[in-house]
Amino acid sequence: MVYDPLRAELPQRPQAYPETYWLATAGEPPPDDGALQGDRDVDVAIIGAGYTGLSCAYYLARDYGIHATVLEANGPGWGCSGRNGSFARPAIGRLGYGQWIKRWGVPGARALFAEAHAALNTVRDLIDTGHIACDRQPDGWLKVAHRADKVAGLVADQALLRNVFGYETELLDPAALGKGYFRGGEAPAALRFADAFAMHPLKFNYGLLRMARAAGARVHCQSPVMQWTREAGRHLLQTPGGTVRARQVVIATNGYSTERLHPSLNGRTIPVLSNIVVTRPMTSTEQAESGLLTTDVITDTRAVLNYYRRLPDGRVLLGSRGPIHESEGTLRQDRLLDMIGRKFPALRGITADYCWGGWVALTMDQIPHITRTEDDPTVSYALGYNGSGVAAAPHAGRLLAGQIGADRAILPAIAGPLPRVPLAAFRRLGQRAAFVWFRLKDGR
Repeated sequence: MVYDPLRAELPQRPQAYPETYWLATAGEPPPDDGALQGDRDVDVAIIGAGYTGLSCAYYLARDYGIHATVLEANGPGWGCSGRNGSFARPAIGRLGYGQWIKRWGVPGARALFAEAHAALNTVRDLIDTGHIACDRQPDGWLKVAHRADKVAGLVADQALLRNVFGYETELLDPAALGKGYFRGGEAPAALRFADAFAMHPLKFNYGLLRMARAAGARVHCQSPVMQWTREAGRHLLQTPGGTVRARQVVIATNGYSTERLHPSLNGRTIPVLSNIVVTRPMTSTEQAESGLLTTDVITDTRAVLNYYRRLPDGRVLLGSRGPIHESEGTLRQDRLLDMIGRKFPALRGITADYCWGGWVALTMDQIPHITRTEDDPTVSYALGYNGSGVAAAPHAGRLLAGQIGADRAILPAIAGPLPRVPLAAFRRLGQRAAFVWFRLKDGR
């Protein structure tokens, strides 16, 4: 079913999962508490059973004894959490390290760098504590220059990381890449980070569901919030089976947030489609000729980012931007397969077994915002992960739990309100212009 956050009404009925590789290989979802039946009074209601919502529910219960109620319109991980590219990287938003320094100075940039690594450690902690079997891969991230003139940027990044953040990386030439990682095109050099990993994102989400319920949270899937009103100091969240009356509400819907849910969302994000293709398993000849043995996550230096990796069963996953509008038949499978062929000439002609799309929430300042709404401190949200949500979203849930449960401060860089998008009604036109500009910058 087609969905557009800028046009969608509040959901009235649950939707099925999209047909993704993750869904096909995740197994049965764990039990939840069923669709909400009857009315209920709660201290905290959380809208959304993805990484943010389930992490928030888990940490509220574990650390603060607050047993939240989670309302999910569809199934757990139906949105971004079950459709993403699976890369857990120490990244917060889309800004480069140099841009951090320009915006917040060296101390602020160092604080954000530490927060990004804390986010990655939150994911590790959840996997280890919950014994989540999510096919976690060994650590490693290759940032690959897609053209020769992009190598200087990698060299500059390496120096900045060492001199400002005390963080060591490894610069790899094509020979080193071919020897230990892969052989292919569009790779004159790569910067390797030791901290990042891939996993099965939907299995991870299922694990968070189990952890949240075991800690004492209640999770009601197939329970869309059809109406949100206020009465006598309470938030009334109406679902098909009953109404939750909550003292506090957390919005944890990110890229699938309809602007009709709450006024704080109006004109604040730029939803952008990302498409992902997963190939058939490589043959032994294809694997030998491509040398694609690394389990590292891989991104390139394009403004319109390509992200890709080898899956445990020998398939190749690659993601990039999708079309402006989601509609039936708009998945760009051939374009994504062509990208794989350019990066790995030995894989030209490989076919796809899966292709799907999902919404990414961008923000005007290119960073997520984890905060309370400006006019109502009883409503909180974490939105706008800008494509880095696999690590940022679970950590955001943890930060929101600390703010709600113990009034803990959140890093100022990410604690402010979402900035408004200028001329928000024309976001799609601006997006078209931006994509043209990005294609020119990327050279293809």
